[in-house]
Amino acid sequence: MHFLPENLDNYVVYHSQQEPKILQELSKETWQKVLNPRMLSGAFQGRVLSMISKLIKPTTVLEIGTYTGYSALCLAEGISSKGKIITLDKNEELETLQNKYFEKSGYRNQIQQLVGNAIEIIPTLDEKFDLVFIDADKSNYVNYFNLIIKKMNPGGVILSDNVLWSGKVVEKLDPKDKDTKVLLEYNKLLNSDKRVETVLLPIRDGLTISRVK
Repeated sequence: MHFLPENLDNYVVYHSQQEPKILQELSKETWQKVLNPRMLSGAFQGRVLSMISKLIKPTTVLEIGTYTGYSALCLAEGISSKGKIITLDKNEELETLQNKYFEKSGYRNQIQQLVGNAIEIIPTLDEKFDLVFIDADKSNYVNYFNLIIKKMNPGGVILSDNVLWSGKVVEKLDPKDKDTKVLLEYNKLLNSDKRVETVLLPIRDGLTISRVK
């Protein structure tokens, strides 16, 4: 969802760095072959992720929600030469497509894919993280935060996607809509938890940047 008028949104995209060719190819193949291609981060948000990663220059990155690997490759653009990305996803059927582009990217040796339930996997990770990107099932966003906050390095950054949820966060809540209910709780948590300082950016479907104190 775009919150800017279309002509202004187009202007913003046109005057931002364009995505690398490999990501254009991955995006095209995702739309051709994979269900729910709208889950893809997309070119503009991908450049935002890349820029943030380049500014932070993280050594350890955790991604919750791999999908076809687009956002992982964007985050990889900023990691140090000895850096590592751990990316989690429950859908093992996407591993072949992920691997195809991880191999082509040159970051293959720096990306570790783990398949399974992130709620169960995260507690088993020994790493402390400089950068975390949350883009998975919205109903578990609060749970993900509570698990990763203990594993963040001081000054580390947590990025949370889809926090505006197509504008549903400012509409009357449907009692049956668990995702929106959790996102409302999550957005409140990020803005009130004393361990982080947060700014919510109206980029695409909403992207929150939270810095760990």
